[in-house]
Amino acid sequence: MSKTIIPFGPQHPVLPEPLQLKLSMEDDIVKEAIPSIGYVHRGLEKIVELKDFNQSVYVVERVCGICSFMHSMAYVRGIEDIMDIKIPERAEYIRVIFAEIARVQSHLLWLGLLADGFGFESLFLEVWKYREQIMDILEMTTGNRVIISANKVGGITKDLTSEHISFILKTIDSVEKSVMKVEEVFLKSYTVKQRLVGVGILSHEDAVSYGAVGPMAKASGIALDLRTTGYSAYKDLNFKPIVDNGCDSYARCEVRLYEVYQSFDLIRQAISKLPSGEAAVEVKGNPNGETVSRIEQPRGEAVYYIKTNGTKNLERLKIRTPTFANIPALTKLIPGCKLGDVPILILTIDPCISCTER
Repeated sequence: MSKTIIPFGPQHPVLPEPLQLKLSMEDDIVKEAIPSIGYVHRGLEKIVELKDFNQSVYVVERVCGICSFMHSMAYVRGIEDIMDIKIPERAEYIRVIFAEIARVQSHLLWLGLLADGFGFESLFLEVWKYREQIMDILEMTTGNRVIISANKVGGITKDLTSEHISFILKTIDSVEKSVMKVEEVFLKSYTVKQRLVGVGILSHEDAVSYGAVGPMAKASGIALDLRTTGYSAYKDLNFKPIVDNGCDSYARCEVRLYEVYQSFDLIRQAISKLPSGEAAVEVKGNPNGETVSRIEQPRGEAVYYIKTNGTKNLERLKIRTPTFANIPALTKLIPGCKLGDVPILILTIDPCISCTER
């Protein structure tokens, strides 16, 4: 049987990301998938070498809009480690609150894109309507809806008032009830299950071998979540990683859906324990040293290597993002599937090529 090579992407009506896969096909069955990236490389790791280490907070936020807060959180935590800065407990809790709000909006965005991927347009629009309410929280508390610039070296730029906290709690209560209404559609609908159950199998062993992270790993039975290491205020909060042993696209959907509920719970816990006091400390001098800062983004573990030399500029910044870590696993789970399933399988890793290429 002859093989055909099909270039899938970087432009595709379903995929929001410029990723290309060269698919080796026999009839409509994929035999091999070879990724091709590099379409949106912007050189951000080089740009930060030309900026003040404080200005670089705003550069790393632009690695990815959806994960922007967590990119800046990983960066400032690294600089604070190098400079031996202890930020106020209030700032640690506020960082967790904003991080979990970001996780909710990211997962709701993904759930909507998944529905769009298999043509369930009304479900797509419904979920994104809920996401808009989460974006309202960011706008009300920081003035922006996507890149909120709430982190700085030494703490937080946007403190939370009692009015902010009341609005956050009211909104997440409303969104949680709304998500519960569509949960049954995602998990029990015949249409959804036909497209997800048993499709894109990534076994526990393969997830380990290929270095999968985030919901990709959790859906293959791996309880890997950096938040359990207790960074920021997570050490004072009660939670366990959401894990599923289904190893398929359905399990990856289930993990992300339940992580939305988990984030709501973490936000409530953090607000209930939110200390009083200042939200930032004064920072003097320049960083001198190197460190590795790790953080759990919505898509999985992000790693920041930061090297400084006592000047205001960084000597080196190297970022390993979760999508980059999950692309090898994607090339493992696609072979054997039908061509029509490829867009869904790409979406199930929640790709962020902006993060991957920088």
